[in-house]
Amino acid sequence: METARIAQILAEMGTMLELRGENPFRCRAYHNAAQALQNLPDELSSMIAEGRLGEVPGIGQTMQAKIVQLATTGTLPAYDELRQSTPPGLVALLRIPGLGPKKIKALRDELAIESLADLRTAAESGAIAKLRGFGAKTEAKILEGIAFVEKSGGRILLSHAVRLVQPIVAAVREHRNVIRAEVCGSLRRRAETIGDLDILFSSKQPAAVLDAFVKLPQVATVLAHGPTKASVRLADGVQCDLRGVEDAQFPFALHYFTGSKAHNIAMRKRALARGLTLNEYALAGEKGSISCRTEADLFAALDLAEIPPELREDAGEIEAAAAGQLPKLVERDDLKGTFHCHTDWSDGSATLAEMAAAARERGLHYLGIADHSRSAGYAGGLSIERVRAQWAEIDALNDSFGPSFHLFKGTECDILPDGSLDYPDEVLDGFDYVVASVHSSFQLPRDQMTRRLVRAASHPRVTMIGHPTGRLLLARDGYAVDLDALIAAAAAAGTLIEINANPHRLDLDAPHCRRAKEKGVPIVINPDAHAIAGLDDLDYGIAVARRGWLEPGDVFNTVAVQTMIQHLRQRAGPH
Repeated sequence: METARIAQILAEMGTMLELRGENPFRCRAYHNAAQALQNLPDELSSMIAEGRLGEVPGIGQTMQAKIVQLATTGTLPAYDELRQSTPPGLVALLRIPGLGPKKIKALRDELAIESLADLRTAAESGAIAKLRGFGAKTEAKILEGIAFVEKSGGRILLSHAVRLVQPIVAAVREHRNVIRAEVCGSLRRRAETIGDLDILFSSKQPAAVLDAFVKLPQVATVLAHGPTKASVRLADGVQCDLRGVEDAQFPFALHYFTGSKAHNIAMRKRALARGLTLNEYALAGEKGSISCRTEADLFAALDLAEIPPELREDAGEIEAAAAGQLPKLVERDDLKGTFHCHTDWSDGSATLAEMAAAARERGLHYLGIADHSRSAGYAGGLSIERVRAQWAEIDALNDSFGPSFHLFKGTECDILPDGSLDYPDEVLDGFDYVVASVHSSFQLPRDQMTRRLVRAASHPRVTMIGHPTGRLLLARDGYAVDLDALIAAAAAAGTLIEINANPHRLDLDAPHCRRAKEKGVPIVINPDAHAIAGLDDLDYGIAVARRGWLEPGDVFNTVAVQTMIQHLRQRAGPH
């Protein structure tokens, strides 16, 4: 069993135990073990064989036994019992903003709520407001959360979809009857949010693969089970479809089921213009089917360069492919460093030294620290005295690193309602860079919010604008702002705009990344990391950048460390 799948099972167990009100330390043990598995220094099978698994922090003797049982037998009775005793609708309630396991347990105990429908009925009747620890305001927020979830169509975050699908597609690929398998749909295109999970495989005996799929431990309900396709509901309510085709059909099916619909229609029109027909099973002409081993072969047969999945939205990609003008999209390895990271100086969980070490382990050559400014009291914002103390610690660490790695002194400086900044200019002068972000007064009218951000972007000491719309995907709409006006102001001032790679934000979005590129505004990909694991969110920022047609030269943090030091010094200029 793949390591990722075992980690997912342990995380699910921790969540289900929380929903049952089990001891918090026991619940946390499962979550800690899941996190530890994701960061193993070696292959899980090797560590088990050599008896080294118990040496991993976060994996005690009891948890080690469970992991070994999952790895060797593929099953765990304790997990099966939890799944059978936990209503799938209960787990789905975690999608409601502000509803954590403790509150969900209270709602179940007091009002027998086990589904979204139950929750709506109770909230609309006023029953929740009467419960101790809830009240009318909480009830109103729950109704708002239900409306938001329903508006999103039951979609989930890209990061959530990735975690769910990885162990499932790994299990499909492991099946002896599978020739090849890939994720399809909006997940393969790396959309911000995902509806259903779609997996395609090729096989001479698809029925056997589908039989094994519906019996996977992640499956809560089988919705349909035929000879070439099966649909299931996972434990947290997400639908997952698995479809089998002959291997000769695989590239055509992979292209079709990746989408988007608009891209597929445009591709079919291109085929028809050449006297061909294209569908999910074949590309054919008067002389019969055209053999294609890969998607690249399919595109070549239509006189096109291969179009990356992230660009398949019928937004000019087919014309660019025909003209040989597709961008060479930025990749994760192009990033040499990143900015906008928090530490325990404000609301982060790791020290400066720990964040630096984690960045180096991930192959980065520089890291920008951006703890909160003084107005953000809720997030441990730094007073001017503490700012200077942090600078001293960063200087000491940089002295120990040598030329191959560098910590940049930065701040996530609040943009105040009138567009001014939270620190005076003489303090801002001491930072290597400044991220300016909105964290308050979200309800300002659109013109006023736009003036606020434009003023900040035009400030000579602001290096970049952070999470420019303030949105939280599937939880909170962004504030009203004219992004085109902000992009124009950034272009005039030479200010960067951030792709905030936190999967709850992914802000700036892909269409505006493309507009920023057209206006000559450099984009910087930042994780907004508040813990070591947050550095891995850079992958989601890369996905946004690729969907926005960005190349390495369009992304600020693709340059080497010494070049970046010079860039930031030049940008600061004389004050």
